[in-house]
Amino acid sequence: MKPRSDLKPNSFDFENQPLVTANGFREYDARWLFGKELNLLGVQALGLGLGTYFHEIGIKPRVVTGHDFRSYSSSIKNALIIGLMNAGCEVVDVGLALSPVAYFAQFALDCPAVAMVTASHNENGWTGVKMGAARPLTFGPDEINRLKAIVLGGEGKPRAGGSYTYVENFREQYLDAVTKGHKLSRPIKVIAACGNGTAGAFAPEALRRIGAEVIPMDTDLDYTFPKYNPNPEDMEMLHAMAHAVREHKADICVGFDGDGDRCGVVDDAGEEIFADKVGVLLARDLSARNKNAKFVADVKSTGIYEIDPVLKANGATVDYWKTGHSYMKRRTHELGALAGFEKSGHYFFNPPVGRGYDDGIVAAIAVLEMLDRAGGKTMSQLIADLPKTWGTPTMAPFCPDDRKYDVVEAMVTEYSDAQKRGEKILGQTIANVVTVNGVRVTLEDGTWGLVRASSNKPSLVVVCESPVSEAQMRAMFADLDKRLTKHPEVGEYDQKI
Repeated sequence: MKPRSDLKPNSFDFENQPLVTANGFREYDARWLFGKELNLLGVQALGLGLGTYFHEIGIKPRVVTGHDFRSYSSSIKNALIIGLMNAGCEVVDVGLALSPVAYFAQFALDCPAVAMVTASHNENGWTGVKMGAARPLTFGPDEINRLKAIVLGGEGKPRAGGSYTYVENFREQYLDAVTKGHKLSRPIKVIAACGNGTAGAFAPEALRRIGAEVIPMDTDLDYTFPKYNPNPEDMEMLHAMAHAVREHKADICVGFDGDGDRCGVVDDAGEEIFADKVGVLLARDLSARNKNAKFVADVKSTGIYEIDPVLKANGATVDYWKTGHSYMKRRTHELGALAGFEKSGHYFFNPPVGRGYDDGIVAAIAVLEMLDRAGGKTMSQLIADLPKTWGTPTMAPFCPDDRKYDVVEAMVTEYSDAQKRGEKILGQTIANVVTVNGVRVTLEDGTWGLVRASSNKPSLVVVCESPVSEAQMRAMFADLDKRLTKHPEVGEYDQKI
């Protein structure tokens, strides 16, 4: 049966036919508003299509499933499991989990595939599935587009042989694995901020096991998210983390998003440190012990990676790549890089630190161990040692899903043409235009601005940074914003500088 996109809740057809809208198939994830764009029968159709795809590409159809802590996630996962079993898949369910717990289960339980039900950092009402069929990688555009064609075209093929196994207490197996061999030399005082999301059941215990003095912050699971959405890139959560550091006089605060694959940091002075700069510190630490190390950073990330004298002295090289956890995982894997860093707080550690996928708890442990090795320096002192830059938060002006890529393409053309004409911006020559993911335009003084399309929400993404001054950073943002306002489909920002 082909899914429909026009079904309305509280109707006969809604209870008897699958609802799946096309817009939910995004670049590398699947995300829908549950009930409005996807119903439970639609989730079953998604599972059938996903299982069909596993058979089509020839992998053993053994798949890990898990779900995040939202009021509806367990029901959605069960519907997905029905579809996967109908496709002849052997389902291995790890229950309530973080996305990295499900990724870990692919290795620990010998499952080639994963289907993790999560809306990640999106607000309540959203749901989705993070999928993979070649550990440690997750789907990219090619895989998502083929899955979309199978599901929306009604091409899912029922097969015999489906089965279901529930793995009891897999949490303990995961915690043992991520903490084994890790022990701090001193009890670093760390606040674990979880926003009442799934990470509250995992992160505080993991940090205690490595010898940290843990102060829990909003670690009780509550799927209403009573204080704020668990998203350590959002300023509301970061401000709360900063307040907690000052109140408890902690050495550091680490924060986790709704499915625990991201980590945010606030230092001992209560300063909110964007993850790209934490990535520079981690790259310094790792490259000091691994000469000529290779790293990957996403295009939203700071330009410090290119100019940092410590990284240069250590022989480290950095490749800027597309934003998005699937893109970054794949690039870090393909280049054999020691680690990849994304401004949103995804960290991708290859062996010996990690297994190649993004895990906020593994990242938090790496940050604490870096601090432990810092010879008594505080986190704020480590940050102060970096070249000074002024940067914006990641800003997201609304733009409809069916228009955002056109707007970005127009911005790519505008800035590329400006460079070809020799046009000056803020009185300066355009030194570089990177178009691997939207457009990142860099001026001759190192000031840069980025516009790209969000991969999982109806919005654009805007980031600016300057190594010169705050005024220059704001001027760069003004230039970007002026050009964006020419497009009437671009709406209000979620936050502004």
